Amino acid sequence: MSSTLPVDLKRQALDAARFRMLADHVPAWIALYGAADHRCQFANRGYAEAFGLTQESIVGLHFSEIVGPEGYEHVRPHVERLVRELQSVVYERELPRPGGDVAYLEIHLIPQFDADGELLGSWVLVYDISRHRRAEQRLRESEGRLEKFMQATVEGILFHRDGTMTDVNQSLCAMTGWSADELIGRHVLSFVAEDHLANVQEVMRASRELRYETAILHRDGTRIPVELIIRTLERDGERLRMAVVRDIRDRLASEARIQHLAHHDGLTGLLNRSAFMERMAAMLKLAERNNDMLALLFIDLDNFKRVNDSLGHMEGDQVLTTVSERLVGALRGSDLVGRFGGDEFVVLLTDVTARADVVVVLEALLQVVEVPVKADGRALSVTPSIGVAVFPDDGRLADELIQHADTAMYRAKAKGRATYQFFESSLAETAYADIVLEDELAQGLTRNEFELFFQPQVEATTGQLSGAEALLRWRHPKRGLLSPDAFIFVAERHRLMLPLGEWVLREAAATARRWREQGLTQGHGAMRIAVNLSRMQFNLEGFADTVKRVLADSGAKGQWLELELTERMLIDDITHAPATLAQLRQLGLTVSVDDFGTGYTSLAHLTELPLDKLKIDQGFVVRLPDDVGAQAITRAIVQMAVGLGLTVTAEGVRTVAQWQLLASWGCQQFQGELVGVPMSASEFETWVRAR
Repeated sequence: MSSTLPVDLKRQALDAARFRMLADHVPAWIALYGAADHRCQFANRGYAEAFGLTQESIVGLHFSEIVGPEGYEHVRPHVERLVRELQSVVYERELPRPGGDVAYLEIHLIPQFDADGELLGSWVLVYDISRHRRAEQRLRESEGRLEKFMQATVEGILFHRDGTMTDVNQSLCAMTGWSADELIGRHVLSFVAEDHLANVQEVMRASRELRYETAILHRDGTRIPVELIIRTLERDGERLRMAVVRDIRDRLASEARIQHLAHHDGLTGLLNRSAFMERMAAMLKLAERNNDMLALLFIDLDNFKRVNDSLGHMEGDQVLTTVSERLVGALRGSDLVGRFGGDEFVVLLTDVTARADVVVVLEALLQVVEVPVKADGRALSVTPSIGVAVFPDDGRLADELIQHADTAMYRAKAKGRATYQFFESSLAETAYADIVLEDELAQGLTRNEFELFFQPQVEATTGQLSGAEALLRWRHPKRGLLSPDAFIFVAERHRLMLPLGEWVLREAAATARRWREQGLTQGHGAMRIAVNLSRMQFNLEGFADTVKRVLADSGAKGQWLELELTERMLIDDITHAPATLAQLRQLGLTVSVDDFGTGYTSLAHLTELPLDKLKIDQGFVVRLPDDVGAQAITRAIVQMAVGLGLTVTAEGVRTVAQWQLLASWGCQQFQGELVGVPMSASEFETWVRAR
């Protein structure tokens, strides 16, 4: 007998080894159980180790001993089904693992039959499908989050397959006016605005992922500008196209508003300076090519500051809005209208053939632009002063025309306001001279080139010196001694009047103190120095505080000074004037109305204003005693003022006859050549001592 195994047995052993090696390396757990006793007859390494056993120790154990009582109860129905139906059974179960983790298993029970078809046992194949189940779970969670996002976001979201919508959110429904049932199943292109169809079709054809703007249609036909964000993704295992539909109407409106504000005035809606200048430059080039004539109007509102000061900026804004509306309403659509800021408006007239055409427009604007407003029951009238520069006669460039129209506008104001003035070449020369004079004025203030002259005032009955009017003079280094007529207009236009006016006030206060320290005023009564105020100075907020500060700095008393205001200044600021005058009188100053009879002060106004003195304009005095009309007016003024308890001073008295006549009517003080001409401070002091 051979010591070696028969060939068949060797082959069987080799086949068994190969089977075991194969079974141990397939990605599944494998076991074989007997049909009658449910005991394990074979298990690969994965199956045995899954239950904490070895391939040797697991053989012979009952199924319940391997999987445990709970596992057995779960598995038994499937085993019984296999035995009953003699067919493979597939099911899933969860297997707890150490550490709290769970394995997801897919189990296949496969019946094993003998040659006669009798059930011998069942093969168990177990696949660990945890990775797949977790992937599915993550996908479901992702889809759940997407679904929540779809319903929570304010932006519209849709999914489509080849253009046919498969899902939409409620935000898209609200945006378009269609329900989800009405949208799903329809083609996306049926909602795209016709002029955008080609672009959207190209995006869909190229299957690009991008962001772009287009327009869709609401159910009622309203056009909705939207931004589309296109992406491709899988949903429920299907490759779909997703579109985020963002309504951009608010954004486009905001952008349009920002763009509008960049070129238009925020209050009136008219073109602002930069936009007006840009369009004007283009229109000038066109006019030059076509040999057309244009006219530029520079409009400034008279008395606008008075409205702001009296009624506040809200009323002022309403005035500006009203003016802008009337300007636009009075002009043609082809004319250009803008606001340069403050109360300055500009108009470029087109289709002009002659200056007569411009005059027609100017006359109309003077009529329609005037805006009546009320302050404390009184009507305040805001009127326009208009300067005109004609293209190409007065300039070919925008800046040049603006400058010339502005110069003409100031000349219109100087003519009395509420009127217009065409630019003339002489105005350009005057404007240049004004620029030079403005610079010289500023230098004159720093170089102490200004000084005060004094003209005496005396009592009508005794001839005793009662005071002196301080008159500003400029010792120009080249032009010699200049009176205010040569420079006041420029000073007021360029706001140099404020520092110049304060200098006059300080110099007068210092002089009044010096005269008292020198004993010059002894025997001459009050001996006040009268100072003329400018409109700009008096209207300055806190002017009374400025006067108080000047008195404190100079060491002068209010009783030594007299402030003279014109009728026009008082009427222009009739709302605030009484309070300011009262504050000045509390400081001890005398307040007088200068050049009375030339302005617009009514008797009622005089009774309302806290005044001390009234000065009759020399234009009436010079016609005395021969002019009957001048006699009647002057006598009425004197008697009225005396009746109101005011001191009356006559200016420009040159003859004894004038003195005697005015004194007989009750005039208390005189000033003029008969008394004394304006003198420098040293000359005046010598004159006083000589008396």
